[in-house]
Amino acid sequence: MTPTPLPPNRWDFGRAQWPDDDFVGMGADLAPETLVAAYAAGIFPMPVEPGGPVGWWSPVRRGVLRLDHLRVTRSLRKATKHFTVTVDTDFDGVVAACADPSREGAWIDGQIAAAYGRLHRLGWAHSVEVRGSDGTLAGGLYGVAIGGLFAGESMFHRVRDASKVALVALVGLLSDEYAAQRLVDTQWLTPHLTSLGVEEWPRETYLDTLPRVLDTPLPPPWR
Repeated sequence: MTPTPLPPNRWDFGRAQWPDDDFVGMGADLAPETLVAAYAAGIFPMPVEPGGPVGWWSPVRRGVLRLDHLRVTRSLRKATKHFTVTVDTDFDGVVAACADPSREGAWIDGQIAAAYGRLHRLGWAHSVEVRGSDGTLAGGLYGVAIGGLFAGESMFHRVRDASKVALVALVGLLSDEYAAQRLVDTQWLTPHLTSLGVEEWPRETYLDTLPRVLDTPLPPPWR
């Protein structure tokens, strides 16, 4: 789905006054044009507490996956054969699974889910669904696509390796003739992501690279 053009963003996301900290600001709103402008500036929203005010974040150490650095082990390659992957067929279901309050570190609340649902319907946010043999969701991920950037928001699994399969599928989707110019932003680095080839970049490196990435065409399914 080709993204719908958005009105101008009315908030200033300039980095001149950012502190030397992951947390860079508070306030604004979650309108589609605000979210897209924020990602293009290298920041993303996350409630300070579930249901609370929105904070804006730009990690000093950013988790980044270059597509050719994805690490697919033999066991993961075998696991991909046990699932079916779909794209953008159940965005709300993926977000709801990622928001499950029983998950450790759950942070997605109603305002976040609604905001990204709007962004999805406008063609800016996307999901990758990993389904078991019975067709039910076994895992998945969602995020925002702007040019050559896929800003990952969250991922989940109900079956072992299903979230990893979702990432493998995402990289496959992004791997066209512009693959070397694309990035998957994972926000922060975790041991789980490290095992998949995600690396950590200084914030300035990420921000300096971002304009070139954003100038890259979207992958074919989302143009």
